[in-house]
Parts: sequence; structure tokens; C-alpha cells
Amino acid sequence: MATQVKNRQQFINPRIIEFLTRTWSYLFLIGIVIFFSLTGTGFFTVRNFSSILTTSTLIMLMAVGQTYVVITAGIDLSIGWTVGLSSVTTARVMRDLVESGSDIAFAMVAGVFAGLLVALIPGIINGLLVAKIKVPPFIATLGMFGIVRGAAFLLTDGQQVVGGLSPELREALRSIGNGSLLYYIPGSGLEWFALPEGLEPSQLRTASQLLPYPVIITALVVAIFAFILARTKFGRHTYVIGGSEEAARRSGISVDRHLIIIYVLCAFASGIAGVLHLFRFTAGAPQAGEAALLSSVAAVVIGGTDLFGGEGDIMGAVVGALIIAVLQTGLVILNIDPIWQFIVVGVVIIIAVLVNQAKETLERLQANA
Repeated sequence: MATQVKNRQQFINPRIIEFLTRTWSYLFLIGIVIFFSLTGTGFFTVRNFSSILTTSTLIMLMAVGQTYVVITAGIDLSIGWTVGLSSVTTARVMRDLVESGSDIAFAMVAGVFAGLLVALIPGIINGLLVAKIKVPPFIATLGMFGIVRGAAFLLTDGQQVVGGLSPELREALRSIGNGSLLYYIPGSGLEWFALPEGLEPSQLRTASQLLPYPVIITALVVAIFAFILARTKFGRHTYVIGGSEEAARRSGISVDRHLIIIYVLCAFASGIAGVLHLFRFTAGAPQAGEAALLSSVAAVVIGGTDLFGGEGDIMGAVVGALIIAVLQTGLVILNIDPIWQFIVVGVVIIIAVLVNQAKETLERLQANA
């Protein structure tokens, strides 16, 4: 066996293979950006990259929370509708408060608080089912998928969106959801907070958002989640539980409490995504995160998180979300049928799984060398 390993190492440097298996998603992201920049007209522009970042925020927020769950060898299928529940709750509270005469600023703050608070409920229930009652995560969160979906539609009286938002409230939401801290105007330079009045139509069409508010908020959430996972005892315990729940219990880790917190964090990140969805589209939609659910799981897998637990990181999920957003935008610019987006993303997921298997094989070969 040792001779076979030695012969393989003569042809392929294990360090090169290890480097490629650990960084392939980053290299793939760079590769598709270069490809679409060379083949797609208007892809390599500040305006387009800003749009890609903004588009990726929904998947990214869902993916960073999902990463915690997958590292513990679980999965949360309910977060897509948790996004919608948060979105419609926030919209209804804002609408009702404004209609009752409350100040718009107060209504917005109260609505955001309500949307984030209600998002915690599915997370708490999921955590209790998984940690205390020992329901498999797939089954527990699949059941919660249906419950949260029904609750979201009940809040909208069976409609697709929460209507009746006042023009003033819509404008206030739009200023944040579609605004930017910094703009770049060709021929005029940089502008803070808002575009100046009196711009020519051509300048308005070419103006770019350098720091969109949704991207800034998402970046802050990603940084906090990444720090907790990589730099705190809570993060280290998360990896231990994913590696072996029994070993974690024997080492004194409160596994049940930890798992409940994990599912609550995942739901909280989805709640933030729901609030941002409302701000961007100025309407609460029950199905706001439905289509992004599988994309968020794909982002986690593409980013290198092991579905069997114990391995993964937040930056990998961020890269996975960016890969999906770049592929979707690039294929649209190339005027390729949107149906191909699903096929391409599916192929990338399979590649990610194969790369992960190759990495595990390499580790076994090195251990036996």
C-alpha cells in the first residue's frame, strides 16, 4: 500500500492537490468572472458588480446561518419561508402603525423589531425538536417548512404580498433598500448618501452604487457570524458537535442548548434577510425566500462545508453565494435561457461534492503513507 502511495506522489504533488481542493471555489469564482467579463457585454462594470453583490445578499444571509447548522451535521429547510414570514410581519406592523397615525420612523423600527422577533420562533421550535425530542433535522425542519409557509400566507390573507403601504412609507423603505452610502457618477466623481438633483438622464443611467446599504448590512452580519464561528468558544464547540456529538457531551459541552442556539441563529439570519427583502422591494412577500432556499444550501456546499458535519466556514458560504449570483447574472447577460441556471448550479454542486470526496481520499492516503 505504501508503495502505491509513493508511486502516486511521484506523478502528483499532494500539496498541489490539497491546495486545489481547498481553494477551488475561489479559483472557480475568479474564472467565471474572467469568462463573463470577456464574453458578456457590460459585465465588467462597477454598476454590474454592485448589482451582483446586492442580488447575492438574500442567499448570503441564508447561507451564513445554514452553515452553522450544517457544521453540526444538520440542515434547516424552513429558512426560505422564515424569510417570507419575517418580510410580511415587518410589512404588516409598519402598515398598521402608519395607518393608526404613528410616525414613519417609529413604525419602521417597530416593524423591523417585530420581523426579527417572529423569525426566532421557528428557530426555537426547530432547536427543541432536534435537541430535546431527537427528531432528525430534515424531518423537523421540513415540518416547520409547512407551518411557517401557512403562517406567512395567513398574515397576508392568502395574498402574494402585503399591500396598502403608504407612498411615504414606500419611499422611506426604498431609500434604504435601494440606496447607497456612496455613489460614483462618471464625469462628476463621488457622491455621498444620495444622487444630486439635476443630473442628466445619461448620468443617471451610468451612475453606480459603490456601497449599497443592503450590502453593508449583510457584510456586518457576515463579519459577526464569521468571528463567532472562527474566534470564540461557541464556534469551537460547534465544530466539536459536528465531528462527534457523543464526544462533545463527554467533554462537558451542553449539546442540547448549543443546538437550540444554532437553529435560532440560523432563523435570525433569515429574519434579517426577510427585512432587507421588504426594504428592497417595498412589499412583504410570503414566498420571498422560497426560491433561495436550495441556492443557500448550494452556497454552503460549494463553499466547502461538509454535509456530514465538523467542517466548514462562513467565507466559503459567501464565496458560494457569489458564485451563484455571478452565474445567474452572467447567463442573463449572455442571453441564455434562465432554465440553464438551474442546470449549471446543479453541476457546480456535484463538482463541490466530488472535490470534497477527493480531499477526504487525499487525507486518507496521506495518513497511510
